[in-house]
Amino acid sequence: MSEVEFLGAAQEVTGSMHLVRASSANVLLDCGLVQGHRRESFDRNRNLPVDAAALDAVVLSHAHVDHSGALPLLVKRGYRGPIYATPATRDLCAAMLVDAAMVQAGDARFINRAIERHGADMDSVEPLYDLEDVSRTLELFVGLPYHRPQLIARGVTLTFLDAGHVLGSAICVLDLADRRLAFTGDLGRRDMPILRDPEIPTGVHALIMESTYGNRLHEPIERMDDALAEVLRRTHARGGKVVIPSFALERAQELILAFKRLQHAGRLPPMPVYLDSPLAVKLTDVFRMHPECFDRETRTMLFGHGRLFEFDGLEYVSSVEDSKAIDASPAPLVVISGSGMAEGGRVLHHLRAFIEDSRTAVVIVGFQAQHTLGRRLVERRPRVRIFGVERDRNAEVVVLNGFSAHADRRELVEFALAVRERGSLETVALVHGEAPAQAALKGLLVERGLTDVRTPAVHDRLRC
Repeated sequence: MSEVEFLGAAQEVTGSMHLVRASSANVLLDCGLVQGHRRESFDRNRNLPVDAAALDAVVLSHAHVDHSGALPLLVKRGYRGPIYATPATRDLCAAMLVDAAMVQAGDARFINRAIERHGADMDSVEPLYDLEDVSRTLELFVGLPYHRPQLIARGVTLTFLDAGHVLGSAICVLDLADRRLAFTGDLGRRDMPILRDPEIPTGVHALIMESTYGNRLHEPIERMDDALAEVLRRTHARGGKVVIPSFALERAQELILAFKRLQHAGRLPPMPVYLDSPLAVKLTDVFRMHPECFDRETRTMLFGHGRLFEFDGLEYVSSVEDSKAIDASPAPLVVISGSGMAEGGRVLHHLRAFIEDSRTAVVIVGFQAQHTLGRRLVERRPRVRIFGVERDRNAEVVVLNGFSAHADRRELVEFALAVRERGSLETVALVHGEAPAQAALKGLLVERGLTDVRTPAVHDRLRC
């Protein structure tokens, strides 16, 4: 009988990593970075909890760094086997893993200089891996389209289904002898822009399911346009800046389409919009390469005029000089910048420039893990630490969870029940969620007749 050992994203969000031990092979599901408190996350990422030499294959659900970002470290530790992903995920990782290495190197240089020059209250930083490690990792990727079963190791067959979360995201279905295991990765929402709805796997005996929003319901995406328009209106009226920490993958592209809709409706104030993320610029190009992942409406827009991610007043920013010029501008503007949890990247420089200005609005459009700057902003703490310096948080903070690409409580319950209806579901293991979300979701699933629902801790094992 096979078993799964939960090595990351167990009773927490980020650091997705689960080891499947089949009768004759070991397969790793995801290999993500832990994000959160800098020293703690660095130490946990450095101490990779899996033996690279014992793995026969790695299966990657999607390209977000909390699912893919530790792959170069795994390769650095000696892994030389295949990494299976959808073609879109493979292409996205070519940009995202390079960016992760460069961000680590850049942040390390900045922080270590700050310590030397100003005695900032921070620990010195050494990157987890470099560009050479990333290059070796990319050589191992094997692109596997949706719905095409593939023998990936002795006794293990993989099939990808569309998870509807981000471009190329996949529900990973593993056939192990006479048992079928499904891993959602991050599960998307229904009726969202750009992507198709999540698919339902059949014949599943054990389901590993994310639970990020297991205790919350999202506002309809249509209401998010109204809420965003109101933030823009009042911030423009007071002459302020709008800073939006954003994941470069999917969220940035969704925001561009939202701004495009507002402009078309005459609801976008006369203020420039900057996408200040070299990674997001590259990923937007990857989107154009993979129309097979789009829903019908988005494909029609793309093939109709080709300006899917463009509108008047939008400027893509790549150079450091142009990024610095944004902070020097006295006029109202919008800047969308990574990272999505405000733990690194250019958004930290924009927050440092504007966080103490009461005219500023910081708009949060995604989940913020514990111990991140993004979470502290969501909690509206009066003072926040940016680059080791405590600053007054005078800026308005607005949380728009309706932009989330994660399924909410209702959608997660409906998904699990649909899997049960189409198979012989016996066990559900909830991962990628904090304790309150998991407890609420587990209660709802048990109420609906799924009696074996678990919330595994790190190193817990599930026989399947």
